[in-house]
Amino acid sequence: MEEDGIYIMKTYGRLPVVLIKGNGMYVEDINGKKYLDFLAGISVNNVGHCHPDVVETIKKQAETLIHTSNIYYIVPQVKLAKKLVELSGLDRAFFSNSGAEANEAAIKLARRYGKNNNIGEGEIITMEHGFHGRTLTTVTATAKPKYQEGYGPLPKGFKYVPFNDLEALKENITNKTTAIMLEPVQGEGGIHVADKDYLKGVRELCDDTNIVLIFDEVQCGMGRTGKMFACENYNIKPDIMTLAKALGGGFPIGATLAKEKIADAFTPGAHGTTFGGNPLACASAYASVSIIENLLENAQKMGEYFTNKLKALKDKYPFIKEVRGLGLMVGMELSFNGGDIVKKMLEKGYLINCTSDTVLRFLPPLIVKKEHIDELVNALDEVFSEMNKNK
Repeated sequence: MEEDGIYIMKTYGRLPVVLIKGNGMYVEDINGKKYLDFLAGISVNNVGHCHPDVVETIKKQAETLIHTSNIYYIVPQVKLAKKLVELSGLDRAFFSNSGAEANEAAIKLARRYGKNNNIGEGEIITMEHGFHGRTLTTVTATAKPKYQEGYGPLPKGFKYVPFNDLEALKENITNKTTAIMLEPVQGEGGIHVADKDYLKGVRELCDDTNIVLIFDEVQCGMGRTGKMFACENYNIKPDIMTLAKALGGGFPIGATLAKEKIADAFTPGAHGTTFGGNPLACASAYASVSIIENLLENAQKMGEYFTNKLKALKDKYPFIKEVRGLGLMVGMELSFNGGDIVKKMLEKGYLINCTSDTVLRFLPPLIVKKEHIDELVNALDEVFSEMNKNK
């Protein structure tokens, strides 16, 4: 911790724990203390920590071939692209290293497609409370001034509207609009779930106007909502979809999937990456996706069970304003800042976090069982009860 303070840039407000091991639902710190993980590396470790299939795949691939560059054909990349295309119903994949890069690619692709087909002037509408990354472009696509402060001048071409408000969206579409970009379930913004009628209306609006529809599923994809992709809960297919976080089973990788007619806007040299889609990342991702395919039913069942348990706490404590979510992507909104709750839970041996100041965010691995949920909820109940006594 001391050396971190000396050598690492101070971009993170870290909690006072050094994690050195992980297995399934649990992580262990440098002192040997175990923690039940209900954050999963912010929805990255969906298959649990150090899943044996992912670990073995990484070992084998690391011994075979780690990197070549995209100048050459890459077997694990093609295998992964085929799997994601078949699962999503989209047609083409581009691989990068992170969610922000996946979203950058989506923005570039939508604008290039729009320019080639005279659709708008490159303007992209995004949603309030959304989050799309930390690069200069994706932070501009994110409608939160706190993430943009100090980084001006910001790129032009973005407009923000309220989430789940179809009329507001319609009113803001102009002849400049090329694309609409949103998360079916907003993660960083506080676990806000898209209404079914709203998302259906957005799809119809894009169809009627030829506007490109981009779904950012970096956090809500890969089984997190009980479906492989969150949009499957709505029976809606976007024109472009972005993935990352849980895609690699813990190894960094991002993906941008698109319909054929949109993907055709990318020609050789139009976009690229040195590390994106390297053999090691793609092999790890293929193993991870294969595991997640068998965890979807558990994510649905445990998500419902978990949400009901948290709603029972809401009935008990008036300072809990709302419990909301989809599958195992659940938020509990409090009437006060939740940072102290996160610290108290850490002391008790549980990893959760707080987003948007007042929303406790729960993103357990998809292997979670009822006994894990019961244990977490009981600990949370104890923290709330202790807090009430000290008032």
